[in-house]
Amino acid sequence: MQAARRVVCAMSGGVDSSVAALLLKRRGYEVIGVFMKNWDLVDEHGVCTADKDCDDAYQVCQKLDIPFHQVSYIKEYWHEVFSYLLNEYERGRTPNPDIMCNKHIKFNYFFRHALESLGADAVATGHYARTSQDDDDVFQQKYVKRPEGLFRNRFEVRNVVHLLQAADHFKDQTFFLSQISQNALRRTIFPLGGLTKGFVKKMAAEAGFHHVLKRKESMGICFIGERHFADFILEYLHPQPGNFVSIEDGKIMGTHKGWFLFTLGQRARIGGLRDPWFVVDKDVASRAVFVAPTRDHPALYRALLRTDRVHWITEEPPAELVANKMMECLFRFQHQMALVPCTLTLNQDGTVWVTLNNPIRALTQGQFAVFYKGDKCLGSGKIMRLGPSLYTLGQSKNENTSSTNMSKEEAETCGPLS
Repeated sequence: MQAARRVVCAMSGGVDSSVAALLLKRRGYEVIGVFMKNWDLVDEHGVCTADKDCDDAYQVCQKLDIPFHQVSYIKEYWHEVFSYLLNEYERGRTPNPDIMCNKHIKFNYFFRHALESLGADAVATGHYARTSQDDDDVFQQKYVKRPEGLFRNRFEVRNVVHLLQAADHFKDQTFFLSQISQNALRRTIFPLGGLTKGFVKKMAAEAGFHHVLKRKESMGICFIGERHFADFILEYLHPQPGNFVSIEDGKIMGTHKGWFLFTLGQRARIGGLRDPWFVVDKDVASRAVFVAPTRDHPALYRALLRTDRVHWITEEPPAELVANKMMECLFRFQHQMALVPCTLTLNQDGTVWVTLNNPIRALTQGQFAVFYKGDKCLGSGKIMRLGPSLYTLGQSKNENTSSTNMSKEEAETCGPLS
């Protein structure tokens, strides 16, 4: 008789990972629940919230009668995610720690621990996502320990696995998975990929997971908790006072404690001003945060950006992009924004230019440009450069027009050349 296939499921103490473990158990797998502790967070009442999450995950495992393990990646999280986050803020960019956590912690350290230490045949998470293979395909995959380089062994023949959007497009989390490796994706099961959030909650209630249903949906950056973002970041970065500067006339509107406290598009709360102003640009060298008086100011709209080297889920760029050096696809740089059409232009160094069909608001350096074709999430690249804003383009147009007009006036004043 064949031994039950062993699946190690990442457990957060929330409803999604709890139902993922339940579904795996119902499929007849040998399930092991593992809670990852990535951050030491003590709330205002002196309670470590990770301990509460861990206890919730343990209760679910007890209810399901499956083994429970706890692993700590606090040191790894600090080096791979949090230090990266601080470094990006100092450079004037706005990072996405959730994407980096999945890439480095869940689908690297945890993934390797599950396969190498716990003898897993596959790993599972509560993400709303799907892949192009079914469970049986996952169990056929061979796990090969190999260095993660830029290029895989060209003689290694295998069918690529695609990352697909979840059935529940509103809850779809492929955005956060857009940097994970092909190696990890091949051995991963997403039990919730075909379900809606409402159905998952119903299953949790029927299974008696009432303690996880009472939990608030986790939103935002996990390690900040209920604290104010500026107060939190200033515990780690020294204040860098500078000025709020009007993008329209260069007038100083007020002062701030650091450019890293602001991201493009957010409201800038400037002392003494009743009307709202919005952040449209930043200059790290001068410490200036540029602001505009309306939420939809043209200085916030752009249609061009350049990424760093793109991480393709299938490890190599799409054949169409390689052949033509250009390709039409869909784009988003925020989790729940609507997908918008764009054209990619592939550069020799693996970076891409992204030209949007229509300008969009608050494109931000440091965020990830995530690309889609149909239901496939193709991969992502960090936004490193932004094209000119509509405001800048408008100013250039006005300057060109005025210089042209000046030439005509000068010609008329000077009269015909003798």
